Amino acid sequence: MEIPYFSPESGIIINDREVNAMSGMKKLISAGLVVLGARLAIMGGVGDWIKEASSDGRLVSASLTLELGRPAEAAAEPSIPAYCTVEIPSSTQAGNIAPQTPGLSSEDGPEIVETTIYSGLSIKNGTDLKVDVAELMAEGLSLRLPDEGAQILIIHTHASEAYTPDGQDIYTPSDPSRTEDVRYNVVRVGDELAAALESYGLSVIHDREIYDYPSYTGSYSRSGAAVESHLEENPKIAVVIDLHRDALASGDVVYKTKAELEGECAAQVMLLAGTGESGLSHPNWKENLKLALYLQQAMNTKYPTLARPITLTPERYNQHLSAGSLLLEVGSSGNTLQEALCAVRLFADAAGPALLNLIDAE
Repeated sequence: MEIPYFSPESGIIINDREVNAMSGMKKLISAGLVVLGARLAIMGGVGDWIKEASSDGRLVSASLTLELGRPAEAAAEPSIPAYCTVEIPSSTQAGNIAPQTPGLSSEDGPEIVETTIYSGLSIKNGTDLKVDVAELMAEGLSLRLPDEGAQILIIHTHASEAYTPDGQDIYTPSDPSRTEDVRYNVVRVGDELAAALESYGLSVIHDREIYDYPSYTGSYSRSGAAVESHLEENPKIAVVIDLHRDALASGDVVYKTKAELEGECAAQVMLLAGTGESGLSHPNWKENLKLALYLQQAMNTKYPTLARPITLTPERYNQHLSAGSLLLEVGSSGNTLQEALCAVRLFADAAGPALLNLIDAE
């Protein structure tokens, strides 16, 4: 996605979701005011229990727990990052996080650590909206693909996103983990996805333009205008996939996602659905989310651990333009291009038949 930024809540570098980065600082300031109030209360002669709690750190910990919404100690644990894109589910929230493998390091780059994030058919909800997965699944999809003409659009808002170079795929980055060379960035992954879906008889348009260069500012506006143009020219397009590469990092460590599949060396993929909670109109968000759940179920059935939990965000990411829009993250910056290509082939192998079942044969 976009340029990573530092989270004052967790000390983790997280990705480009348009979240108010100052909220964590405000919470810490609030916690500090609680402690200051306690000190003033002690000076005013309030009971000894406040003095005791303040002196041994329990009041600080309790204040941070109240303000951050989790135990203060958790923020300092040097384990799996607390956030990936929006947030990696904790072990109490979302099931199975496989043990990390020893890190790979070189003199030319950061340490790379493998990790698997998997919790079945689940949503990592980054909004205040109440979502019932069982209810949405029971409602079923209203989305249908046309039986002729273009059915699927693949586009890249951040086409320059690339992967960790290896002996097979070497490129000169324009920025860390980015290149305009479409042989090595996510456009190449989009080529693979388009070909794999077409092998099932699906009709795909792949927009290979780079919308995040020379400036990242306005990249969603530019790609959104392109989506509108494609939909105007091909009004029967039912599914719009904005294909990205994720970024996970903590300090000097970069994480690569890995699907635990025998005989396969594949990154994980993640579906993201936006909402209108940020204030922008998005009447289709539940339909988009239903499609994400439908495809997630197909992946979990055929290739367990290929898919990370679905992420639900307040931002809409141009998904208001279609009732079948999704953002697809393929791997992370720690993964190689070959791992991403393998992952997207497996995604297509699960999603292709599922999408064929949605063709409206009149």
